[in-house]
Amino acid sequence: MAQIKLQADGLNLADTFAFTGTVTGAGGITEADQWRMTAGMTSNGDITSNLERVDEGTFSKIGTGMSQSSGIFTFPSTGIYLIRLLIQGYSTSGDTINGYINVSVNSGASFTPAARANFSGVSCYNNSTAEYICDVTDTSTIKVRFDVSSIGGSAEVVGNTDESWTYFTFIRLGDT
Repeated sequence: MAQIKLQADGLNLADTFAFTGTVTGAGGITEADQWRMTAGMTSNGDITSNLERVDEGTFSKIGTGMSQSSGIFTFPSTGIYLIRLLIQGYSTSGDTINGYINVSVNSGASFTPAARANFSGVSCYNNSTAEYICDVTDTSTIKVRFDVSSIGGSAEVVGNTDESWTYFTFIRLGDT
């Protein structure tokens, strides 16, 4: 029960109301999901396989979650989404490795780079993060995929099925 007190010109009015409705428009995250590469990549190109939703015992997506086919991700509902790519790799020759968040507005017929992460190093693991805020106005036409480039002969973008090494995070921030 909620109690509301009103005061006007020195008069105190008190009433008690039982709230039985539903609070709407209160905000909150309605969609959050995370996917990862389960195996490494040693050549340039789209990340189309070896993908899985994170599956550790404490992970739980919020809402319906993303779906994907051959590395093309589909949003579960319209809204403003934060898309994050964390790419991790290893190089022995100092190659610069790039990871891209690519967005399509024509149902996956073509993609445009929206954000890039890159790193380089010699005989070490490195990682980099890219983020993009995407206004998903139509779930059938707006898609996202990820790719890597500039992988030299001694470099690898690493993946793992037991831990998130190279991974993708999707969080719906609010309404479009």
